[in-house]
Order: sequence, then structure tokens, then C-alpha cells
Amino acid sequence: MLRIPLTDLPTNFSARALQWAAQFPHCAYYEHNDLQQSAAGTFSRLLAVASAAPGAPTALGELPAYLGATPNQSRPSFGFITYDIKNKLEALSSHNPSNFDWPALHFFQPETWLRWQPDTLELHGRTAGVLAAILMTAVPAAAPATVPPLRPRMPRADYLGAVEAVREDILNGEVYELNLCQEFYAENVALDPVAAFWRLNEVSPAPYAGFLRYHDHYLLCASPECFITQQQGIITSQPIKGTRRRGATPAEDEAQRLALLHDEKERAENLMIVDLVRNDLARVAQPGTVRVPELFGTYGFRHVWQLISTVAADLKPGVDLADILRATFPMGSMTGAPKIRAMQLIEQYEATRRGLYSGSFGYVLPDGSFNFNVVIRSLQYRADTGYLSLQVGSAITYDSVPAQEYQECLLKAQGVLEALGTIINEQ
Repeated sequence: MLRIPLTDLPTNFSARALQWAAQFPHCAYYEHNDLQQSAAGTFSRLLAVASAAPGAPTALGELPAYLGATPNQSRPSFGFITYDIKNKLEALSSHNPSNFDWPALHFFQPETWLRWQPDTLELHGRTAGVLAAILMTAVPAAAPATVPPLRPRMPRADYLGAVEAVREDILNGEVYELNLCQEFYAENVALDPVAAFWRLNEVSPAPYAGFLRYHDHYLLCASPECFITQQQGIITSQPIKGTRRRGATPAEDEAQRLALLHDEKERAENLMIVDLVRNDLARVAQPGTVRVPELFGTYGFRHVWQLISTVAADLKPGVDLADILRATFPMGSMTGAPKIRAMQLIEQYEATRRGLYSGSFGYVLPDGSFNFNVVIRSLQYRADTGYLSLQVGSAITYDSVPAQEYQECLLKAQGVLEALGTIINEQ
């Protein structure tokens, strides 16, 4: 391992490092943007690369052996779980079209990885020549993206009709709440993924942001949401349910925050998912240890206020990451309650598969601790086909007003659209 004082590195070192790393077919970068407001913490700032991923797990059951395999047990693992792994966890299926070919689950152990500490940069693994290569890497001059207007996969009228249908399902007792998502897309796009990520990170900084390359597939992520973390035997999840636009002045901004905090519908949405997460964690927790350290916390991000609650528990002895994912995935904030029926209805009402959207992206450190986000406020891109996808959603309850839910989707898309320099063509 090499340690270099951060004061010895250029101010744009992170940009140079990611530019260098993105040449590898397996690349993962995690960014916290110095946002320390989350009770569960944030991502650590990490960068990992590999030319290949031999023995990479393709199913949850293979994860424990892979994470503990010698000689790599002293290395972290980096990877993702797509939403569609639900079909392996429950008696579910997906028949909607997809323009992506992500594996359901993928992890890799790096050849080289970088970890930023408060005052130093650590280089691990194969370090010979890496620092020099990064320092010689040029960061291209910023250029405006040339992305055409995004088209809706689900026309506005169809989305409004789907919300009404979900409200009818709720009235009939099928579900209490359902997270309905929609896709906006463009085809034949020539995108510089690294430059687009930095634009997204600038306009929409988030504590669980990241960049992922898996061969020709890219994820550019500005997520504010923690799916699940584990440190020293304590597991924590922070579901987000409740959104308000930021105000234009300090007084208006505070009024928006208070309106969110006291909105009965938003609180009901949040509480239903908190109860679902408590039930999920109880499956792998020591009896009596599931707790809610914070209920209805209000957290401000660049474009929105969010209502975030924190659920924590002490893990049972012998529980591994695969056990935890089986108990908790997909996250309740992106499905609904009850979870299985909600996922069945999601397949019915949505027009495309989610892929990595509403899945999870994260890392497992050598000491067994891990940190995974919820993939939202994100862009999926295929360099080989030029297909670009932005998905957004909102929680539907019986009190939902379809037009307001649609506007919430557009609000959540705002940061990605600004980064791309484009709009949504609703025609």
C-alpha cells in the first residue's frame, strides 16, 4: 500500500483518477460529496478497477464463498444488484422489454483500488506506475452534452391512468402503497460517461453518488438514499418517502421543509415503508433489537427536501450478506407494501424493466462491513447501442392525485436533465 498526502496531489486528482479508471471494463467509483447529514453515514470515497472478474458470483448463494475466497479475502469487493434479482428471491417473473443486459448480480475484486482518507490517499493492490499514470491523465475540457430530448416510455395519459388503477387496487385491498416508476429515454446517443457523471455530481451532489462501468454498460448515480449498511454487527437502512421542491428564498425553503414534515400523506407513505423495513430487518436481527433512531427526518438536497427515516438492528450471529439481501431486497421504498403483491402490480403497470434502477450499488470491505445505496436519481447508458435511460417514480397511496405524482416524477428527474442539458418531450 502507498500513502500520499492529499496536499501533494492536484485539486482535480479525483477527476484525473476516474478518467484513468474508466478505461477498465470493471470500474466503480463512490462519492460522498462531503455530505455528512445522514445518520447512517455516507459512501466512503473509493475507486476500484479490474481488467477481468474471474469467478464473479452470478447468484446470491455464491456471494459468501466469493467474499471470503483466498487469496482475495484481504481485498474489498465492488458490485451491484439489479431490481430483477427479485425473480430469484420470490415466485416472480418479468416480461416487460429491456434495452439493457445487466447481469442480475455482479461483483468484482480489484486489481487496484484507491481510498481517500481525511488527509491521505491510499493506493492498494497493484500500485506500480498507477499514481504516475493518473497524474499524466488529461481531463478533457468541459463541453456541453448533445443529448436529444428524452421521450416517455409511458405517455403522460397512460401514467395518469396507471395511478388511478393503483388507487383502485388500494381501495380493493390489494396493496397499501405502490412505487410506480416510468422511463424517459433516448436512442443512438454518443455520450461521454465520465464527463456526464461529473456534470451530474456538480448539479446534484449526493451522499451515495457513484460511477459504474460494466463493459459497455454505465451507471451515473446521484443517489441520496442508503439501502443498507453494516458496521460492527449493526445493520441500518434509511428509506426515503416524501419529497418537496426546495424554496427560492430561505423563508420559502423553510416553509417547504415544514410543509413536507407535517404533510399527512407523506408521513403515511414514510411510516408504511418504515414498518416494512422493520419487518425485513427482523428476519436477520437479534430478537428485540430492531429500532427506529429517527422517524420523519427532513434532509435538504440541491433540488428537493426529502423525508428520511432510519431503521437499525443488531445482526444475529452467523448472518452473511446473502442472508441479509434475501431478507431485505428489493428495498421497500422502491416497491411498496405488502412487498410481493406490490412487485406483481409493478410488473403489470410499468412499461419497461427497471434494470439497475431501484437496484443497489455498493461495496464490501475486508472487515465485513458494507454499504449499499438505492439506485435512484441516476442514468443508465449503453455505449455499444447508444441507449440512454432515466427512470423516476413516486409512491402511490389512495390519497394520491395523479397529476401531482407526475409532477413529482419530473422534479426528481430535474438534476439528471440539467446535467445532460436536455428536456423531456412529453408529446
